[in-house]
Amino acid sequence: MRSIVIFLATGAYSGYAPVAPGTAGSVVGLAVMWFGFGPLWGYSPAIALGVFAFAFVAGCWIAGRAEIIFDEHDSPKIVLDEVLGMVATMFGNPLTPLWMLAGFVAFRVFDVVKPYPAGLIDRKLGGGSGVMLDDLAAAIYANIVVQILWRVL
Repeated sequence: MRSIVIFLATGAYSGYAPVAPGTAGSVVGLAVMWFGFGPLWGYSPAIALGVFAFAFVAGCWIAGRAEIIFDEHDSPKIVLDEVLGMVATMFGNPLTPLWMLAGFVAFRVFDVVKPYPAGLIDRKLGGGSGVMLDDLAAAIYANIVVQILWRVL
């Protein structure tokens, strides 16, 4: 079980990237969206959201277990939050290279800056839920920005 938790929490080991592991995890998130959630969204947005909700709840548990394994709160190796954050960023947005790049940049900016309440969530909640929810907040901000840009441009 430990190796499965590490594999998932580190985004297929992308969290071990020596530089910018969160960015590496976000790239994995783009691939998960492109190959997994994107086709599922095209088939049924409701099913895609249901699978995402299940993955997110499981991700909270996985991130919490990974914090124990790595003995570090919100370890930089834990990038499952970035993987699923990238997926949430792209829900309902066009899955073309240009818009995926826009979503990637927007998500990374919001994930680093952590505008209210994203920064507060991780500090107040802690544990796996805190690790995951602050990135979900950043993803919601990024999704809204991409939605607006897509409709305006």
